[in-house]
Amino acid sequence: MIAAFNNAFLLIVRSLFDVALSLFLVRMLLQALRADFYNPISQMVWRVTQTVAAPLQRLLPRAGRFDIACALILYALSLIYIEAVSSMLGMSLGILSAAWFALLEIIMLLLKLYTLFMLVQAILSWVGPGVSNPAANILWSLNEPLLRPVRRIIPPMSGLDFSPLIVMLLLQVLVLFVPLPGLF
Repeated sequence: MIAAFNNAFLLIVRSLFDVALSLFLVRMLLQALRADFYNPISQMVWRVTQTVAAPLQRLLPRAGRFDIACALILYALSLIYIEAVSSMLGMSLGILSAAWFALLEIIMLLLKLYTLFMLVQAILSWVGPGVSNPAANILWSLNEPLLRPVRRIIPPMSGLDFSPLIVMLLLQVLVLFVPLPGLF
């Protein structure tokens, strides 16, 4: 019974951290790719993360399209996540190991989010092709930088675009090469 409670608590902790990390990572991506700031989804991400980011943004300027404050918050959250999960599992990590695993966690999350973004955009294109909605517009802004190079090599054939499938496959191959232990 206690093991089930611990597993449930670990699942809740992981889920909450995944949501928080995802929000800050998406915010950074939206800013870096200059997605439509006035899109309702962009506004939601900005409002949810602004409370935490605003004080640090006053101290740290942006470097072009890169938001240093959000990057530090993202890394700090990832480090806290790694430490929390490892302590819940009874593991002791050194500071360098925790720092390395935190960076790998962000990379893994980025790859998984992009796979999800590609999948959702593909489904939206099947369900409502040509229909403009806030999610489709944001997904296009996020995915197009990855899809464009693949479309140069393999253009759409007979109206079918295979580039999302190829990019998702490549993203999943990259996930295999991230040396993050399965515990995180």
